[in-house]
Amino acid sequence: MAAKQNQGSTSKSGTMQVDGKLVRELAELLGETGLTEIEVEDGERKIRVSRGAPGAMMAAAPMPAPVHEMPAVAPAPIAPVEEAATPAADMANAVKSPMVGTVYMAPEPGAAQFVKVGDSVGKGDTLLIVEAMKVMNPITAPKAGKVAQILVEDAQPVEFDQPLVVVE
Repeated sequence: MAAKQNQGSTSKSGTMQVDGKLVRELAELLGETGLTEIEVEDGERKIRVSRGAPGAMMAAAPMPAPVHEMPAVAPAPIAPVEEAATPAADMANAVKSPMVGTVYMAPEPGAAQFVKVGDSVGKGDTLLIVEAMKVMNPITAPKAGKVAQILVEDAQPVEFDQPLVVVE
């Protein structure tokens, strides 16, 4: 992703001050919406974040909208989500994802999982990792207890506020 700040504030040394947090948020928005470019203006500050080489989209001809055809064979029925079978009371103890990303149950491929159903955990123990924008974010137990359910699988994409693990 290319981030370009056309105008912005400058420091005493004359270099431009870039709001990294805003650039990251805009980049996440690109990924979530499927857009290729986004530009934000705030007074004299103007920030543009785009995917691919800068200016590459300017030279490209408009592309026609994709045509979606109906499949010839009906898709297989989707298995019921484990979360739907979980009583609402259990969801009160669920640790939820603080971000959109990908869940990893172990610190690295081939390593043992952080936790399994039935494990006892202490407050602050790592339950799993959610990767967002190449940053590994440990998701920790909010309280001491026992892992009652794991509601996600390794390498599964997750949404913001999605229940991940139930700690009772």
